[in-house]
Amino acid sequence: MNGIIEAGTPFAPSRAHTRHVPSDTDTDPGTDCDDLVRDVYDRYGPLLVRYATRLLDGDWHKAEDIIQETAVRAWKHGRSLGDRGEHVRPWLYAVTRNLVIDHHRARRTRPLELVPVEDLDASWDSTESTLTTHAVLGALRELNEQQRTVIRLMYYLECSVAQAAEYLDVPPGTVKSRAFYAVRALRKALEKQGVLAG
Repeated sequence: MNGIIEAGTPFAPSRAHTRHVPSDTDTDPGTDCDDLVRDVYDRYGPLLVRYATRLLDGDWHKAEDIIQETAVRAWKHGRSLGDRGEHVRPWLYAVTRNLVIDHHRARRTRPLELVPVEDLDASWDSTESTLTTHAVLGALRELNEQQRTVIRLMYYLECSVAQAAEYLDVPPGTVKSRAFYAVRALRKALEKQGVLAG
């Protein structure tokens, strides 16, 4: 972003993409657009990069990409922007802001695209969670129906003791006793499978 644009750099648009609109005054229709883009980089490049970086929470690499896209759009609209003088600046800031908003929206629809591996929740390990689920379900099959029911109510459905007692139509003390013995039986079944150390 030193303000110098050389032919063949990614910042300089190719003249092959310009549409030729015949005019009596222009000999080369791409010249005005190229001059506008040079002027955009010279006058507003560093300001736009800082602005985009701030909107992107410090991601200056993405900010430079946004500014390149802003320059491409300025180049495409060069004929209408060329004679606006200082009024180009608000247009450039609006385009930059809109491109940043588009970037944020795209990240929301694909939120895991740029999340570092270290930030992912460890519970996402599907292999381990599948094996654990399989082991617990196998151990639950070894319990009697009364024990499975109280574990389902208290731990899966997260019912309180009072709610479980009302559902089972037994006193709360009975629910606590059944839950204690059910968890103890489940632990023994998991130890027998080798999932828990004895």
